[in-house]
Amino acid sequence: MRSRSRHRPCALTPIAIGACLLLLAGCGGEASSDDTSASVSSTRAAPEAGLDRVVSIDGERGLYVRCTGSGSPTVVLEGGDEDTSDSYAFAEPSISKVARTCVYDRANLGGSDPDAGPRELSDLVGDFEALLRAAKIPGPYVLVGTSGGGYISAGYAYEHPDEVAGMVFVDVGAPFRNPPQEIVAETDPSSPSNVEHRDYLQIEKDAWAARKRIGDIPVTIISNEYSTAEIDGSPYPSEARGMRRNVSDQKGWLVLSPRAKQLVVHTGHAVEEQDPQLVIDAILNVARAAR
Repeated sequence: MRSRSRHRPCALTPIAIGACLLLLAGCGGEASSDDTSASVSSTRAAPEAGLDRVVSIDGERGLYVRCTGSGSPTVVLEGGDEDTSDSYAFAEPSISKVARTCVYDRANLGGSDPDAGPRELSDLVGDFEALLRAAKIPGPYVLVGTSGGGYISAGYAYEHPDEVAGMVFVDVGAPFRNPPQEIVAETDPSSPSNVEHRDYLQIEKDAWAARKRIGDIPVTIISNEYSTAEIDGSPYPSEARGMRRNVSDQKGWLVLSPRAKQLVVHTGHAVEEQDPQLVIDAILNVARAAR
């Protein structure tokens, strides 16, 4: 949302990728996923009914949620800024073969109802908490957060550490230091371009400042190392400085668990678009370790 390199417009709906992976799965074409499925088959729960509907969370507003597959822990995929539930279509077929897998649309996105905002971290986490209760989505959870979605995953984990069995962050940056006025204006909750009505910059600060140990759980922090060309291409000096520090800054998330590890990539910020299998494998590895 707030910049071309750190937060994209997130209009990605990789249905074609998801369909391809689904076909591969049916033909035994994904060795890594099949191997994982075989290794945990004894722990798989009985098949659970699919969930694909809008769920009322407070008597007035509803959020769209979709869950597929079965098995514990439940993997919940939190999309990036302005991403709908379709942003993880590339991963759902593989992950749902070995674990209950859920995606949802935040307020103001996709099939969910609007909320005027301004929406702070507590509002986003509160909606997520209410959705899990209303939709009766069982824990424990492996929380996966992409970009700005990672702050919501972190916020929930701070409040409910006993319910979190593992975490994956997909290039969730540290707060934007000294953002230019253009970014401040664009990310203001009242800005017409801010479709989620989120207080983006404050949410980052709040989630980062609240960092603490969640537990002795598997955590993978996927961090992009920007190329010189990408850094030089930024129109804002403060953003360029943040891009240079991206990998070292994200080490700050390692405090979440003594088992946390950082995986450095060179894909650009949209890791899931450039290397979807890497993201799928990271999620499956954490889900397997969380058992």
